[in-house]
Amino acid sequence: MTALRTLGSSDLEVFPLALGGNVFGWTADEAASFAVLDAYTAAGGNFVDTADAYSAWVEGNSGGESETVIGRWLKARGNRDDVVIATKVSQHPRFPGLSADNIKAAADASLRRLGTDRIDLYYTHFDKTEVPVEEIVGALDELVKAGKVRHIAASNISPERLQESLEFSDREGLARYVAVQPHYNLVSRDTYEGGLQDVAARFGLAAVPYYSLASGFLTGKYRPGTTVRSARSAGAAKHLDTERGRRVLSALDEIAGAHDAEVATVALAWLAARPTVAAPIASARTVEQLPALLALADLELTGPELDALTRASA
Repeated sequence: MTALRTLGSSDLEVFPLALGGNVFGWTADEAASFAVLDAYTAAGGNFVDTADAYSAWVEGNSGGESETVIGRWLKARGNRDDVVIATKVSQHPRFPGLSADNIKAAADASLRRLGTDRIDLYYTHFDKTEVPVEEIVGALDELVKAGKVRHIAASNISPERLQESLEFSDREGLARYVAVQPHYNLVSRDTYEGGLQDVAARFGLAAVPYYSLASGFLTGKYRPGTTVRSARSAGAAKHLDTERGRRVLSALDEIAGAHDAEVATVALAWLAARPTVAAPIASARTVEQLPALLALADLELTGPELDALTRASA
C-alpha cells in the first residue's frame, strides 16, 4: 500500500500523484474519464485536480465540463468520502476574477456540478492583483467557515502576493493557504524555484505542480524526427529544440533503463522528491496511459540519480 502524503499543514492525506482532470470532457469523453478515474482509484489514488474553467477553451464547451464529469462519477461510485477533490476559481467565463462575490458564487456553482457539499481544496486559479489579498482571503475564509471548503490554496501567484496573503491570514486568524500549484517540471524550473519555493517552505505549504510532464515532452515520446498527434504536441515539441531538453531526455533515458521504468515515471519521481513537493499532477486520456504515472509511487531514485537529473535540467 502506497504511503499517503500530508498536504502542507492541512489534515488532507493524498496519494503522491494527483490525477489531472483537465482532459475530462475535452480529449476524454465521459466513458473514458470514468474508466481513468476507476483505474486511478483502484490503484490507491485519491487526489483529483480540476478547475471550474475546464474546458471552456473547447468549441461547444462553456466551462465546468470536467467538474460535471467528476460529479457524475462520484455519484455513480458512491465514493465521495474516499477522494480528495481540488478545484479552482477565477477563470470560468461566467465567473471571472477574484472579487469576494464572484468567489462565493463560483464555489456554489462548482459544488452543484460536483454534486457535493464541500470542496476539499479550493485554489485561486490565477491571482488577480487588482483585488486586495484581504478581499480574496476574506471570501475564502467565509467559505471555510460555512463548511463549503475544507482548505484553501493558490495557483499562479507571485511570491510577494503569496507571502502577503499568508501574513494577512496569520494576523487576522483566518483560513490560510496550505498548498501552492506552480508550473514546475524538469525543463521548467524557473517559475517555482527561488522566491515562490522559499515562501512555500517558510510557511509550510505543499507544492502540487502542474505541467509535471511538460505537456507530454517528459514522457519521452517526443524525439527528433517523430510526429505526435496530440492536442498539446506543439507545447511539448518545443523542448526538443533546446539543449536543456535534449540533456534531460538523455539523463531520463539512462536512469529509466537502469530501473526498467518508463521515462515519464522517472520524470515524476524526480519532481516528487523535490523540496516542498507533495504530489505532482499528471493527466491521462486513457487507462493505458495510467501505469507509467502511477508507478511513481513505487519508484525511489538514488541520490546520485536525482543529482544527475538536477544537473541535466539546470
